Amino acid sequence: MSNQYYAYRIVAAGSVMQMMYLGCVFTFSVFFPGFEIEFGWTRASIAGAASLNFLMLGMCGILMGAATDRYGPRIVLSFSGALFAIGFVLMCRMSSLWELYLYYGIIAGIGMAAHDIATLSTVTRWFIHHRGLASGIVKAGAGIGQVLVPPLAVLLVSNFSWRVSCAVIGTMTFLIIIIAAQLMKRDPESMGLQPIGSYASSSQTNLNNEEGITLQKALRTRQFWVLCLAKLADMFCLFTIVLHIVPHAMDQGLSQGAAAAVLSTIGASSIIGRISLGIVFDRLDTAGSLLICFSLLTAGLLILQSASDPSLLFLFAPIYGIGHGGFFAIAAPSIGQYFGTKFLGVILGVMIFIGTLGGTLGPWMTGLIFDLSASYDLAFLILTGFAVFGILLSLSLRVLGPIKNQLARQNHLSAL
Repeated sequence: MSNQYYAYRIVAAGSVMQMMYLGCVFTFSVFFPGFEIEFGWTRASIAGAASLNFLMLGMCGILMGAATDRYGPRIVLSFSGALFAIGFVLMCRMSSLWELYLYYGIIAGIGMAAHDIATLSTVTRWFIHHRGLASGIVKAGAGIGQVLVPPLAVLLVSNFSWRVSCAVIGTMTFLIIIIAAQLMKRDPESMGLQPIGSYASSSQTNLNNEEGITLQKALRTRQFWVLCLAKLADMFCLFTIVLHIVPHAMDQGLSQGAAAAVLSTIGASSIIGRISLGIVFDRLDTAGSLLICFSLLTAGLLILQSASDPSLLFLFAPIYGIGHGGFFAIAAPSIGQYFGTKFLGVILGVMIFIGTLGGTLGPWMTGLIFDLSASYDLAFLILTGFAVFGILLSLSLRVLGPIKNQLARQNHLSAL
């Protein structure tokens, strides 16, 4: 079996799993009105369950990354995918707020922990050339899920109930993720193959597929902490928008279907961002790619703040969505560029954990601001501040430069 053939099977399987994982995450905001009407829960309390989900994702992501490095992605994704889907299905039985926090916040949150780390670290190991593009294609699956799954949820809610929607979508997710996970292999070397582009690795400063610095060494570099702060800034914004854009759009006068269409527009645009920014990464590296993403994020949030006509949300969505998608496409390749791939899973896990601290705080804080002021204005202003902070971090990466060049020089000297 050729390395190219199986490498692209890995990409396809990862993309399918991303489609189901992120499709479900985006669907959660579609259930907001149903939760408010049936239970009388506040937006802060509902958003708190999503924040707990993101927190569990980050806390368990480090363990999932280490497990992927050691045991491979097939076992990790089978376990985590089943757990995520079970948590989603169990929501159809809930009658109390604590159950929402248990089923979606904790069970589904633990299940979410491997969705990026296991898929993207695996793809990065299979590619030396075109890592950004390969990661972008995998994350494009998430964008497809954001386009397809929320409208399906709206259809099921309209014709049946949000409980039926949870049960149907959760069951579909369980079956699809478990099947796709069986195709995942940790690295090409385990199959007697080579990563795509390995023929050129000896003449370039890129680290090969099993070189890289340890987590302990990465923690002592400024580059690592700049990347972590950038991830915190982008997740603070991204998870907040994902969770609150549907209720905000309905507050502005759009129907539930039209509000879900705004969400799907973000998802569709993120497909463009995931692939195009993956290609850009292969040409401009981490600093340039992050700068573009944060600039798009800032532009979109400025439109969102100034939009007096709800139809302008459909202008905000594609601009924001391209930047949104780009962040996810460049996350794992940026770790590969700076620190190598040998310990990529655990290093990426730590970076995502720090990012999810922002993803945890942002949605809950935004819901609380709305409950206190009946407006998202202040919350959207805070998001814009985080986006500008991300621009400054991106510029600082250009000054610092990648660790991998230093390591490559050290390896060359030690070989003399």
